[in-house]
Amino acid sequence: MFLDALLIPHSASRLDKTKYIFESLAEQYFIQLKIAVTFIPCEISMLTQKLHDLRALFAEMDRALIAYSGGIDSTLVAKIAYDVLGDRALAITAESPSLLPEDLEDARIQAASIGIAHEVVQTHEMNNPNYTANPVNRCYFCKSELHDTLQPIALQRGYSYVVDGVNADDLLDYRPGIQAAKERGARSPLAELGVSKAEVRAMAQQLDLPCWDKPAQPCLSSRFPYGEEITVAKLQRVGRAERYLRKLGWQNLRVRSAGDTARIELPPDQIQAFVLNTDLPTLVSALQSYSFLYVTLDLEGYRSGKLNQVLQLGQKA
Repeated sequence: MFLDALLIPHSASRLDKTKYIFESLAEQYFIQLKIAVTFIPCEISMLTQKLHDLRALFAEMDRALIAYSGGIDSTLVAKIAYDVLGDRALAITAESPSLLPEDLEDARIQAASIGIAHEVVQTHEMNNPNYTANPVNRCYFCKSELHDTLQPIALQRGYSYVVDGVNADDLLDYRPGIQAAKERGARSPLAELGVSKAEVRAMAQQLDLPCWDKPAQPCLSSRFPYGEEITVAKLQRVGRAERYLRKLGWQNLRVRSAGDTARIELPPDQIQAFVLNTDLPTLVSALQSYSFLYVTLDLEGYRSGKLNQVLQLGQKA
C-alpha cells in the first residue's frame, strides 16, 4: 500500500524507480524511528530534569529542616535533602493524637534507612478549640501549630529553611494548611518545581525508596465531617478500626467517623472482594467494641479529599 502511494514519475528508469523507492522507505523509516526515540523518553527526561532541579534547590539552601510526616512526599524531600546536604539536613516528625503510632514508627524506620538525622516533637493542636471544633479550615490551625513548633527549632539551631512535602497536585485541592505554612516562611520544593504526585512516586522508585507506592495517609482528623467535634477518644477509635482492617489485608482505606457511625471506604475495584471475603458479622462486632454503634460500607468507594465535596456543594448553592 505504501508503494502504491509513492508518486514515481512514469518516465523514470527501473534503476531510478528502485532508488526512489529505497530513499522514500529509508526516509519514512528514519522519521518514524526519530519520533519513537525522541517521544518515548520525553517523560523520563522531564523527571530527570526535575530531580536535578530539586538537588540544585537544596544545594542553595545550605541547611534545611524538613517537616517530615513519613508520607511519600516528605520522605522524598528528606531523601534528596540528605543526599545533597548530609548532616546539614534534619527531619522532624510531629507526634500528636492524630498520628497513628505505626505511622510514626514507619517514619523512624524510613529516616534511618535514608540516613538523615531524625527527631520527634510533640504538637498540641488538640488544645486549640479552633482545631477541635473541626471547621472547614481545620488544617490551617494544625499546620500553624506545626510550624510554630518547628520555626523556633530552626532558628535556634541555624537551619536556614523549614521545608515540607507539599506537591504540585496539592495546590489544586482545598488545603488551608498550605497557607499557614506559607505565612510562616516554609518552603515547598516539590510544589515550587511543579512536581506532581505521580512524579513523586516515580522519583521515589528511581531512588529505590521502598515506600514509593505507599498509600497516602493524612492525619486521623481528616476522617471526620466538618463541624463534628474532634476528641482524642474519637481519634483513637478511628485509628483502632483502620488498624483492624489493615491486619485483614486491606491497606488503602479510610474509616470515616460520623457521629456513632463508622463508614468504611475502599478502592471501588476492591469492594466486591471485601464483601465476599470478609467475615462481616465479626467485623461489625470488632468495630462496635471500639464504641461505634453502626458500621457501613461506602458503595462509591474511596476517593481522596472526599469530605471536601460538601464545600463544592456549598459553593454551587
